[in-house]
Amino acid sequence: MSVYLGAFGDITLRRSSASSIKESIVNPGDINAVKRRFSFDFDSGYLITGDQLEITSADDTTLDFIDATGWRDEEVQSSGKWFINVDELGGIKLYEEFDASLTGDTANAVPLLDIARNIPIRVEVENVAMRQLGQVITYELNTNRDVIDITAMAEEFRSQWSGLMSGSGRIDCLWDYRDTVGGGAYETVNYLMQLALRTEIGSEFDANLYIKTDQYHPDGSESLINDALWYEIRAVVTQAAIQFEASNVVRATIDFITTGTIRLKTRTQPKRYLLQEDGGKISLEQDAASFLLLEEPE
Repeated sequence: MSVYLGAFGDITLRRSSASSIKESIVNPGDINAVKRRFSFDFDSGYLITGDQLEITSADDTTLDFIDATGWRDEEVQSSGKWFINVDELGGIKLYEEFDASLTGDTANAVPLLDIARNIPIRVEVENVAMRQLGQVITYELNTNRDVIDITAMAEEFRSQWSGLMSGSGRIDCLWDYRDTVGGGAYETVNYLMQLALRTEIGSEFDANLYIKTDQYHPDGSESLINDALWYEIRAVVTQAAIQFEASNVVRATIDFITTGTIRLKTRTQPKRYLLQEDGGKISLEQDAASFLLLEEPE
């Protein structure tokens, strides 16, 4: 038999949140066009650097404080989506790419414009892309099923009834809060730690816990190289711990419980993308780093 090594496992994570829309107002004094930074009233922890934010004008007017170059068609509209960087004072910068939002550089931020009126807005956290969680050391997932005792008094043997499923687990990572390995493309464990403190819109996340990834098979079999096996879960962070010791690496441990269906999935065919005429992949409007897939034929 082939022996699989845990080094070829993987975790991909999608940011999630409970359905919550925040209403606020962008005032002329909230905008610093030189630093490409603005603010509005929101509770600490509501927004986290790297979140994809949908901003909509509450009075159906255009979002005049966002420069036309920040829109895909370079036309200012009443609603749009960007990745955000949140500084220590609650100021926000907008970015078109996830990795750029993690650095917070002003040069890569979407340009802003000064305005002479108040603009009422609605904001909602929306994330569609799955990203690899960086610097994972170990993870575990436990699945449990409740058993209900339905034994009648006259029976000689105990009878049981299958009950509800539940799951829990733990993720152990090196604390690489700036993603020095993936160059900003990977999700960092720092996000999961922040989720434990996120009270207003919850601490949920979606994850795929890979047992076998594609492009790997221990005996090199070409027919099995593209196979993948993974658990698909939605979970909530219940505990976040930091292990800090002088002269040793800093590690973060995240405990979670599942909040819905747990699926064990397999893929035995390589991913097939929907292509343009020039052979390029078609990116999603919500995230340019994600692409449309073709449905597998029957």
